[in-house]
Amino acid sequence: MTDKRIPFNAEALTIQRLAMSSADSYFAQSRLLWKHAHPEVTPVEIFRRMINRKHGLNLANYHDLHKYSVEDYTFWLDLWETLGIVSSIPPNPKQIIAPGKFPEIPDWFPGARLNYAENLLWRNNDSIACTAAGESGVITNYTFRELRQLVRRMAAALRVNGLQVGDRVAAIVTNSVTAVAIALATASIGGIFSSTATDMGTEGILDRYRQIRPKFVFAETEVLYAGKTVNLLPKVSDVIHDLADKGLQQAILLASACTGKEIFHDINKTVNLSTFLNTGDGRELTFEQLPFGQPLFILYSSGTSGKPKCIVHSAGGVLMQTQKDLRIGMGMNSEDTYFQYTTTGWMMWTFMLSGLASGTRIILYDGSPFHPDLRTYLKFIDEQGVSVLGTSPRFLAEIQGRGLKPLDIGRFEALRVIGSTGAVLTPPMFDWAQQAFGGDRIHLISTSGGTDICSSFVTGVTSLPVHTGEIQCKTLGMKVEVFDPSGNNIEHTGSPGELVCTRPHPSLPLKFWGDESGEKLRDAYFNMYPGIWRQGDFMIVNPATEGLMILGRSDGVLNPSGVRFGSGEIYSVMEKFTDDLDDSLCIGQRRPQDLDERVLLFLKMRAGKQLTPELETQIKTEIRKALSARHVPQYIFEVQDIPYTVNGKKIEIAVKQIVSGSNLQPSGTVANPESLQLYYKYRDLDRPKAKL
Repeated sequence: MTDKRIPFNAEALTIQRLAMSSADSYFAQSRLLWKHAHPEVTPVEIFRRMINRKHGLNLANYHDLHKYSVEDYTFWLDLWETLGIVSSIPPNPKQIIAPGKFPEIPDWFPGARLNYAENLLWRNNDSIACTAAGESGVITNYTFRELRQLVRRMAAALRVNGLQVGDRVAAIVTNSVTAVAIALATASIGGIFSSTATDMGTEGILDRYRQIRPKFVFAETEVLYAGKTVNLLPKVSDVIHDLADKGLQQAILLASACTGKEIFHDINKTVNLSTFLNTGDGRELTFEQLPFGQPLFILYSSGTSGKPKCIVHSAGGVLMQTQKDLRIGMGMNSEDTYFQYTTTGWMMWTFMLSGLASGTRIILYDGSPFHPDLRTYLKFIDEQGVSVLGTSPRFLAEIQGRGLKPLDIGRFEALRVIGSTGAVLTPPMFDWAQQAFGGDRIHLISTSGGTDICSSFVTGVTSLPVHTGEIQCKTLGMKVEVFDPSGNNIEHTGSPGELVCTRPHPSLPLKFWGDESGEKLRDAYFNMYPGIWRQGDFMIVNPATEGLMILGRSDGVLNPSGVRFGSGEIYSVMEKFTDDLDDSLCIGQRRPQDLDERVLLFLKMRAGKQLTPELETQIKTEIRKALSARHVPQYIFEVQDIPYTVNGKKIEIAVKQIVSGSNLQPSGTVANPESLQLYYKYRDLDRPKAKL
């Protein structure tokens, strides 16, 4: 009798072919969407020609430039010069990196001295630096001169009250000019700033701030959101009481964001902002000259299944990388108006701040974009002359799902770049957003990076064409590759794999706060491929265009019968059902008793809609047609809610853990933690029959 079992090598080849078949179907949606009319005048092309002249090179295009940027550390000196980084001691060209505290994290530009805040406040004139706005309809402009004075007064009070280099300043604040002043004043002295959004729960805030033990805490007392006044004093009081014996020296309460009035309180160790500022002695604003690797921000991992990790970022790394993304990638300059919708708890808030270093006007929006309605919000974007808009796939889907046509609301004549991040931007959404906001006028950029590096791994640049559903390129200086489970680079095959970065860069996190041995940091990023950064994203490269696609988190990679694919592929198909669906969540389930993983698809229906057998059949047919039979979920369920982080990201991994048998305790980063309870019942589904 013939042995029909597939030999190992043949089986591996079969799986690879299946994966490639899936990739081919995904690439089939790719087509040229946009290209710059005169790419030779873009900042990245000017930068490329400068490097050619300076070093006698012949870099012909962006991809040549990228190759140079990840092979020669001199690239970072070139970038320093091009960005015009302000420093008291410039870098030593003979020593760009030196050994750091951990072998994976080098010390960049040892001996150089600079200050992050000084680089953001170099412009000291009457041009507008910040426009503060929100649901109330009140719009207030602050010039660069006025912003500098706000920072000066805040820094004086912090110095008088004892803030020193390395001390932590924490904030529970809205996206406001006061928040900007606190952050920059802290940075001017050499303190470390950390912030959370005002809608985060008490335990979520304490999960973060108990770890970093701040010396000062700034907090809102009353905010306006979705037309409702929210009293934060009880929550803030609980936080302050808890931190009182954990290094807290003083808490400072901001005036009501609704009325502008200070609120009476009797909380120990607490003063109102006006009282605190009056303790300052009127001294001039000075900028401490500090190492490139001086800690600047503490950001946090999502913490959806445990306490968040406290990620410490360096001043020089954040400054250089964000400026590279904004000025070289997006072409941002002093003529631009940059609007990134974000809370102070998301890394995009720190990213947005760097717009000031470009001399750009940044818009600080506090409140819900849906109040009083989405039309009013879109009209605001148009009337403010926003030229660079930072948004998310979720928000774009909301506009589309509500049947709104932006060009019927405003002309968006100033808008030239839309940057989308936070989730996968599907091919149908690429097409819709491009046309909805102005067609060929708009450079639609999809990026991916994150809190871990406070910048991007893959991004867009003005000199390259945009293809539907594809991220344009690898970011300069980031040696991004696609690895299979064995650590082989497979990007040339068109097969999906792990996004890794195989060479150090300046915005690698310095450490996790409290992790002095580096064990937790190593565990999070460097253990799967020893010494090589693994981001935790599932990625594929289109060999024809060199464009990239993020297919979802690799921790949540779907793997039925050994065929790996990302949830983003399923979400792309779900775009065809936006009339019926509000959102969807696709995860894999493999319990201890299961022989194989199976795919579950959860659907949150629009108001008045329901999941019918006919709709379920249509969805399965579309997935099979667009992808393959292997992609079709074994079960499709209607659910009342889908869990999100406070930054609006779907929480796939926590749901996967729940349906696979874990008794998960959600952290404070889950915006709607009660939704997780909806998924426990699905762990008891009948075990499927083993496939023969």
